[in-house]
Amino acid sequence: MVGEVTEVADFLAAHEPFRELPQPLLSTLIRRSSVRYARRGTRILSVGEDNDVMYVLRSGAVDITDSSGGLVERSDPGTSFGMSTLVERAPSRYDFTAIEDCLLLVVPESAFRDLCERDPGFAAFYTSAHTARLRRALGVLHAANRGGAVLRTSLGDLVRRPPVSAAPTTSVREAARLMAKEHVSSVLVLDRGELVGIVTDRDLRSRVLAAGRDPAVPLSTVMTPRPATARPDALAFEALMEMVDRTIHHLPVVDVGGRVLGLVSSTDLMRLEHNNPVYLVADLQAAPGAAELAGLARRIPVILEQLVAEDATAQDMGRVVTSLGDAIVRRLLVLAEAELGAPPVPYCWVVLGSQARHEQGLGSDQDHALVLADGVTREQDAYFAALADRVSAGLTACGYPPCPGDVMATNPRWRVPVSTWRGHFARWLDTPSPQAVLNGSIFFDMRPLHGTHELVGALRADVLSRTGRADLFLAYLAQHAVARRPPLGFFRGLVLEKEGAHRDNLDLKAGGVAAVVELARVHALLNGLDEVNSQARIVAATRAGSLSEGLGADLQDAHEFVSYLRLRHQGRRVRAGHAPDNFVDPSTLTDFERRHLRDAFRVLRTAQQALTQRLPLEHLS
Repeated sequence: MVGEVTEVADFLAAHEPFRELPQPLLSTLIRRSSVRYARRGTRILSVGEDNDVMYVLRSGAVDITDSSGGLVERSDPGTSFGMSTLVERAPSRYDFTAIEDCLLLVVPESAFRDLCERDPGFAAFYTSAHTARLRRALGVLHAANRGGAVLRTSLGDLVRRPPVSAAPTTSVREAARLMAKEHVSSVLVLDRGELVGIVTDRDLRSRVLAAGRDPAVPLSTVMTPRPATARPDALAFEALMEMVDRTIHHLPVVDVGGRVLGLVSSTDLMRLEHNNPVYLVADLQAAPGAAELAGLARRIPVILEQLVAEDATAQDMGRVVTSLGDAIVRRLLVLAEAELGAPPVPYCWVVLGSQARHEQGLGSDQDHALVLADGVTREQDAYFAALADRVSAGLTACGYPPCPGDVMATNPRWRVPVSTWRGHFARWLDTPSPQAVLNGSIFFDMRPLHGTHELVGALRADVLSRTGRADLFLAYLAQHAVARRPPLGFFRGLVLEKEGAHRDNLDLKAGGVAAVVELARVHALLNGLDEVNSQARIVAATRAGSLSEGLGADLQDAHEFVSYLRLRHQGRRVRAGHAPDNFVDPSTLTDFERRHLRDAFRVLRTAQQALTQRLPLEHLS
């Protein structure tokens, strides 16, 4: 083999991941390897066979087929195969057959593992190859059982034509003629391409005809200025909830650059199938009392099961369940305000944790707080205490249990003015302790839901401008994130609960979903990113360079895969008459699902190790 080192080195240097290896490591690898010739038709490795080498194909071609004979892929010169058996420490799941005469470089397991330990880039390459199967698995897992993905309809899909628009100086008479000609019930008012208002047929009736105004007046005098808008990737049910909340029937669709793409009406949304959560949103917003809301909330598990059957992703399911939860909270607040009277000072009801991240599942507990205007008196706080009591009791009746840690607006500590909130965040960031950071981390997932949103916007902007410099705070946060170990054993087995009511079950939340949530939070705060949703945080962190592109994509897939299994399990529990939880019996999972759960947990371990290298934690006690 010594005489061929240069020739083999030149060949390997032309292919990933060998081209990135330092010359000494590459030479050592070659010297520890051997060459094997395989004649056409030779079975190199079979399904179920133990294996202790990795093959690198120097010439020829190898077909990789599964246990049913289906072609998985065809290996060309320079590609590696067999390494998944080393990564997983398990027998081969595929057949490898030479379809041409082949020359193989045979790398023993000991050499492969030594090189993985000595070169992180080499190890990451094969981890990525290994987790590419996870991405393919998601495609299989999301295969629809029936019908189309109607519940995932985006507004961009509903926009059928360019917007019908007019200038602010256009007369009402001309606009009415335009609407009649185009057979539309509204016209968007654009000033040099910028959306400045909207005029609907209802406006023409109430603001012109009923008011006795001259139809020659310009649209600028009767339009609704600065109308609510939505992005093209917003879902239909979110748009309807916005319409119901604002008592409007038309929603302009605007892209991220402010360009108006079109308009969606409530009629467009109602044309969707009746098994759409948009109808539940409307019912929730119209519920006359808390008791009626509780009855409607029992339909949410049914919708979740429907989403599973409709080819929805875990990300979409979380958004749907969260938006329905948002509608319940908003309605409870409106009902409470109607009973208690107008609030004495501006306030904002904020949601925390999974609801803030749009990642709620079934059985989520309450996590909320109140941000009050500065200067609120003790007498005025009594109003907000009563408001919080009514909302919390209503949520409990709707199936959202109180927070075990009392992180709720009913707790006076979390019902305070903006200045006090600034003090809370300052203590967490400037003089942190491990337990205080752990207790306070949920407040860094904060989303304004109802009231004066500006109270929260400035607060969050100030906090995010400081998080990237709070080294000790970030170190404690990262320490907790990497301590949440995925339930993966030394020999790639799944680690089950050892005692208690969930003995021999697998916790999909603690070491799976929650592990990704905490990793994503650390990377977001490290870079001062405004995103709250975990998937959005991973994307933004990757864009900021905090996560490598490959690891970011793998982490998204891992989060999606584990979250999907968790939500599906919760839906099945409710259908069977049980309370939803996060503990799944491994025997109810297919071999396919168990295999790819291990892949997902391995990705989480890799991401935790990468964070440890980014933020050394050895000095922390």
